[in-house]
Amino acid sequence: MTKRLKKKAKPVVFLGLVLGCALILSGVLGLAGHLNEQESSKTKKKSQLSETKRSSTSSKNMDKNIEQMTLEQKVGQLFMTGMPANNYNQATFDAIEKYQVGSIILTGRSNLSVPEMKDITDKLQGLAPANRKLLISCDQEGGNVQVLQGQGFSQIPDGLTQGSWTADKLQKESQTWGSELYAAGVNFDLAPVADHVLSANFAPQNAPIGYWSRQYAYDKASIISHAQAFTEGMKAAKVLTTAKHFPGLGAVTGNTDISAGVRDDQTNSNSESVQIFKDLISSGTPSIMTATAIYDKIDPNLPGAFSSKMVDGLLRKQLSFDGLVITDDLSNAVQVQSWTPGQRAVLALSAGNDLVLANEPTQIPEMISEVLQKAKADPDFAKKISQSATRVIKVKEEMKLVE
Repeated sequence: MTKRLKKKAKPVVFLGLVLGCALILSGVLGLAGHLNEQESSKTKKKSQLSETKRSSTSSKNMDKNIEQMTLEQKVGQLFMTGMPANNYNQATFDAIEKYQVGSIILTGRSNLSVPEMKDITDKLQGLAPANRKLLISCDQEGGNVQVLQGQGFSQIPDGLTQGSWTADKLQKESQTWGSELYAAGVNFDLAPVADHVLSANFAPQNAPIGYWSRQYAYDKASIISHAQAFTEGMKAAKVLTTAKHFPGLGAVTGNTDISAGVRDDQTNSNSESVQIFKDLISSGTPSIMTATAIYDKIDPNLPGAFSSKMVDGLLRKQLSFDGLVITDDLSNAVQVQSWTPGQRAVLALSAGNDLVLANEPTQIPEMISEVLQKAKADPDFAKKISQSATRVIKVKEEMKLVE
């Protein structure tokens, strides 16, 4: 009996040894895990600290760039002027070299191939200072609004077709389109269209947007999801985008490019069209384009792009947008012809826009002259110039266009 009990004790002792070893091993592994977690935490903190230092250094470099810039250089950065997409234009060259304009828009339609376009954009970049390269843009939305159509560029469908896709598909397609632009030396697509056209029935009467099927959809959620998808796809291809046309052109009947007196008597600061831009701001849209229609319930006296109530008030303060704000065209648009080119530029920058889009390069000398004159006489306006130049340079720095 005693022998049997001793024989049974051996497995118990063995089991105890196994359990003991397991507990010790567990403790060692737990300690190792804890140490690894601590190390991981330290590594993460170092990474965050390094990123903070890089961000701080980047900010200091940007401030240094701004401080070292002359008033003329700052003002030049606040203009985007045009050049035919299929040819060279001496007036555009002069705008870059003589007036230090910092951004270009390729206009019209081009059947040049991607390499041929790259030759043109390289020549434009060669005219800019080595440490402050150009934002080179075009309207590459799709459908009837696609500037670059030569070999190597996809044929992009209109907005409504894009809106019928899933957001994931649009993001992938957008990245492809952006890669084509980037290969051609174009780093800024003046899209996506975020306008909320009132309804399918109203669309044919909505001259600037619905008539051309430029809108993604008729409901807020789809517009937001697809504008975000387009933006993310382009971002992955290293191409900047701008949501347009704030606070929305979906309720007008006239087209500001070809008509004067275009008014919107419906849109207010709480309208669904404005809420779309609010959501896009929350999701990180880098830039917004302001419309030149007159919005009776926001500011009945001035085109939107000229209105401080709309830009500084609604967009900057109420919606808390501190990104890049660019105007719609202020040179050829019939809507703004009651003001001289110089007045248009001063009004737009005073209202809070950062970039004045002027497709016609021959208007640049007058525009820049009046802005300089105003800045030299008005310290508050000069401060706005510096703030806007800082935003432009910040964007360029993020895009590796500034050294």
